[in-house]
Amino acid sequence: MKRLFSLLLLALAIGVGAATENYPYRSDYLWVTVPDHADWLYQSGEEAHVEVQLYRYGVPQDCTVTYEIADDMMPADRRGEAVLRAGRAVISMGTRPTPGFRDLRLRAVIDGKTTEHHVKVGFSVEDIRPSVKEPAGFMDFWSKNIDEMRAFPLTYTKERADEYCTDKLDCYLLKVTLNKQRQAVYAYLFYPKGARPGSHPVVLCPPGAGIKTIKEPLRHKYYAENGCIRMEMEIHGLDPRLPKETFDDISRAFNGKDNGYLTNGLDDPDRYYMKRVYLSLVRCLDLLTALPEWDGRNVIVQGGSQGGALAIVAAALDSRVTQCIVNHPALSDMAAYAHGRTGGYPHLNRIDGLLTDQTMNTLAYYDVVNFARHVKADTYMTWGYNDNTCPPTTSYAVWNTLTCPKESLITPINEHWTSDETEKGQMEWMMRHLNPTP
Repeated sequence: MKRLFSLLLLALAIGVGAATENYPYRSDYLWVTVPDHADWLYQSGEEAHVEVQLYRYGVPQDCTVTYEIADDMMPADRRGEAVLRAGRAVISMGTRPTPGFRDLRLRAVIDGKTTEHHVKVGFSVEDIRPSVKEPAGFMDFWSKNIDEMRAFPLTYTKERADEYCTDKLDCYLLKVTLNKQRQAVYAYLFYPKGARPGSHPVVLCPPGAGIKTIKEPLRHKYYAENGCIRMEMEIHGLDPRLPKETFDDISRAFNGKDNGYLTNGLDDPDRYYMKRVYLSLVRCLDLLTALPEWDGRNVIVQGGSQGGALAIVAAALDSRVTQCIVNHPALSDMAAYAHGRTGGYPHLNRIDGLLTDQTMNTLAYYDVVNFARHVKADTYMTWGYNDNTCPPTTSYAVWNTLTCPKESLITPINEHWTSDETEKGQMEWMMRHLNPTP
């Protein structure tokens, strides 16, 4: 236990990096929660205990902590208090009789100031299964729509984006037309400097959720610097060069709680907003594999949250994909809440009356779990347990459904984030698993 605590503090210290800031960032408070199983995992029926520690300015606090315990993303079913002495107490989280996660939610008031934390532990996670069922004709539905899209010729514009070019890479802004309605997506395309014909893997990176610009296009420049052609795309047909204020205005107008794009057209699988988004993935892969610089063998999809969901969708819909790299996939087992179970982002149970038989039928055609069943590409997946956006229950529902060659990196303490080190490690994993060119 002492060794695990030391390792946790070391990890926290490393995480602040060159900024030399405290963890959490500029907070006076530090919670440390240490489950009595080092991997935070238990079998159903096994009791979990968590040592809770609280520090203010690095000083252990003697105080009363109130807590509640709940199934992952669910209302609390148990409440209590624990008295911290020398900043420490042990709380029993009990167990679960069925596979899933329990969440210990902590709260303390010190000198009138409130600080909160939580920690999730899993039970028989290898047995977590999704509630969503694959519709009859699922892949036929998507094959038909892909054929209809491809009946419209692949067309796009391409202009140099000097602001993102460096001495090691060249960048271009693309506008890719999707269909006869002239709907489009934008993307930044990064080439290694001096890219040669037939020499480079291609990597498609779909975005996280929201209506926003393509964030920090150079953040993953190391893909191009290591010989890959990488496409960073958006999904709404909005020029990423628009001012932030314009994106904010559009998001407020068209992505509110009750009118967001993830609910637009949800009454019909053929009218749902995400239909053209999913199809745009195949269209972008058509473009990437038509580039003369593509090595002809390696097609990678990579993303996190909504982007991770879209990476799985792309790998299922396009047999050319050879690797699928995913962080905490969204859009997974979305209708599970209707069955009293933990569901995935965008947590549609929060909109009263939305989860009807009709909308759940549509969701089944778009649920990432149903696509996971069809992924054949080598897959590398990362997720954390404390995530309340894409909860670990739904990540395991995806992971346990995948039957392709797969590897995982599980980071229990993570909420809805991955470190720069983890993301660079994904590129290194990709490089190790490339198909060699002849």
